[in-house]
This record gives sequence, C-alpha cells and structure tokens, in this order.
Amino acid sequence: MVAVVAGCGRSYRIHGGSDNESVMLMGRGTMRRSSLVVGAGCILALIGLGGCGFIPMSGPSSLEIRTEHSPTLPYAVVRLDARAVQVLESYEPNVLGGVFTDRRQPTGIKFGIGDVVNVTIFEAAAGGLFIPIEAGVRPGNFVNLPAQTVDNDGNISVPYAGTIRAAGRTNVQVQAEIVEKIKNRAIEPQVVVSLGEQRTSLVSVVGDVRTPTRYPMPATGAQDRITDALTRAGGISGQGWETWVMLERDGKRATVPFANLVYMPANNIYVQPGDRIYVYREPMKFLAFGATGQQGEFNFDAWKINLAQAVAKAGGLFDLQADPGSIFLYRREPREVAEKLGVDCTKFTGGLIPIVFTVSFQDPAGYFHATKVEMRPFDIIYVANAIQVDTTKFLNFIDKAVGTADNGVNLINDIYIARYNSRLHGR
Repeated sequence: MVAVVAGCGRSYRIHGGSDNESVMLMGRGTMRRSSLVVGAGCILALIGLGGCGFIPMSGPSSLEIRTEHSPTLPYAVVRLDARAVQVLESYEPNVLGGVFTDRRQPTGIKFGIGDVVNVTIFEAAAGGLFIPIEAGVRPGNFVNLPAQTVDNDGNISVPYAGTIRAAGRTNVQVQAEIVEKIKNRAIEPQVVVSLGEQRTSLVSVVGDVRTPTRYPMPATGAQDRITDALTRAGGISGQGWETWVMLERDGKRATVPFANLVYMPANNIYVQPGDRIYVYREPMKFLAFGATGQQGEFNFDAWKINLAQAVAKAGGLFDLQADPGSIFLYRREPREVAEKLGVDCTKFTGGLIPIVFTVSFQDPAGYFHATKVEMRPFDIIYVANAIQVDTTKFLNFIDKAVGTADNGVNLINDIYIARYNSRLHGR
C-alpha cells in the first residue's frame, strides 16, 4: 500500500500493505480552504437558480416590489405624496350609488296583484248612471263600490266600465280610464281610486335591526332613504363601525358599510318599492405583514381610521428589522382613480387596478401623508425588511454552509486516517 499524507502544506508518502491501495489524506488546513471553495460554489449555484429566495423572509423585498413585476398579476406602484393624497381624498367609493344609478325620487305607488282597491264614483246630478232620482235622501252624489282585490291578471271590474287594468298603474291612471269609459253614460262623472290594503310595493328590512319589518312603500312625499328604512325597523342593533348594509333591487345587489351611508350621502339613496335591505355585522378589518410589531388581522374598532393609525394598531415598526422607508399599502382602485394617480392603465383589464402605495417614514412628511389616507376594509399593510437585515441573514447562511461543509470534510478525513492507522498496525 502506498499512502500519501498531506498536512500543513507538506505531504508524506508511506509504503506498506499488499493491496496496492492508495489513500490521500489531507490535513484540516487544506480541507478548510477546499470547503470554502465548495461552499462558495454551492452558494453561487443557488443564487443563479433563484436569487436570494432560499433565505427565510416574511415577504418580498422593497426592491422586488418597486420593480412592478409579478409573474401572476400586474400591479402599479404609486408614491404616496401630497398629490396622491389629494386624489384619494377627493374620491368617495360610491358603492350603492354606483350600482343603482337611478337617483330619482320614488314615483306614485303602483297597484300590484293582490292589492285591495277602493273605487268611489261621483256624478254632478241625480238621475244619472249611478245616482238615482231620489238621491235627496243620500248624503252626497256618489257611490262606493265594494272593495276588490286586483286579480291574477292584474285587473279590477267596474260596473258599466267593464274590466280595468290596475296592476302596474297608479291610481290616477286607473281613475282616468274609468272616467273615459263611463263619461257618455254618467253625468259629468268623477272617480276616486284609493289603495285599501297594500300587499305589494313593500319594503323589507331584516337582519341585525331591532324590529325586522316589511312595510308598505310610503307615499312619494315621504322621500324615504336607506337610513329612513332602517329607522322604521328600529335602527341597527350593533355598533355602526361593524355593521354592513346590503340592498337587493331588481336582481342586483350591493353592500356598503353603514358608515358610508352616514359620511357619504351619495350612498344613502332613495328606497324603491320591492327593495330588500339586509343588515349584518362584520367588523371592518385590515391585514398587516412584514416587519411590523405584530402581524395578523386587525379590527378598525372605529368609524374610520387612517394609515398611520393602522400601522400603530399593528404595533408600529419593529426597529430591529423594519425599513422605515418602505411602508407599502396594497389595495385596488377604480380605473379613473388610477389614471388620476398617473398609472398607465393600458396593461390592465377590468375596472379595478391593483396598486401598491409606498410611503417613507424616514421622511417626516410621510407621517402627515399617512394621516390623510383613510383605510378601507381588507387593505393590506406590508413593511419590508431593512437591507442590512437580509444581508446579515445571507452572511449567516454562508457561514453555516461553509461550516457544515468543513465539518463533513473533517469527518471523512478522520475516517480515512483511522482506516490507515488500523492497516498500518495490522489490525
């Protein structure tokens, strides 16, 4: 056997044995340098494969966010400066008003199938079609017809006038048709049609209200709005900042926080016949990730809060990890708002544009800007790590990788030395 032993920069050739086996044993100093080379090569290979993705992180780096590049979803980055704050302040998310665009006041109530209708006919003198000659014994020159229900075909019946269409028409329209059909037989007839019992044109208010109700649509002069309908139901039973109101009308639905009905009058639209209003409680929340004091889901616990308050609710910035110059707010904005913010919307489809707002708390003015931006339900706040934190993680990884490789080589070296010694002494 011929063995070459290298140690501390020198090598020794040892002869012995009969199997012609050659064993190369290297000293710890040489192997440490070799392990450095191997470790560096592995690290370079990892960087080439996936950048620094193998380093544990709580989210993307600030540089990655600002590239505006994602393989799954395009987005835009907007710096939160005075101009951007002004654009956001001038925009009100007009949810109900945006879905239900008819802003007209409710017109006269129209009869529906099942409604009970009263008809009263007046004549100018006795001896006509409805008032007999001996009408002097009567209190007036009129006759009340028996109350009748609008039938399944939407009609009522009036003597000498025949079948009259009532469903989908106002009382004035029904009156005019009756007069038209009897004017050549009655003496200057006048007709009054009224709603005896309203079984259609109802408004329903259910859910987290004190007295759920289904009430007849009030007369036009009442001008009931959504908040008036809630008042008829006894008001909401929970806190206003955790209450949501859903309106269903003509197959469409829209949901809005109760606070928006109070602070944004455009959402407090007129109630229309057949409306269904559902009230439920779900606390308004936002999410916080990254280098904040706490991560998770947080309730507003107020009518509204701003970005600065939201960061404070999440525990502020973690001073051992956070980059105060990289505070990000994720949300979707309507296309018209995005255009006002200077976003090139040609690469986006749909009405809502994903936008990441960035603000720096290293700039003293950044705090003032943050107090002017109101949070919306389910906004996401992300605070990136400081660059030196990620650099430290990377260097620690290198140190552990090199140390692991060095320990492995030393173990193999010790095994070969033990084998050589055992053979050298004939064991």
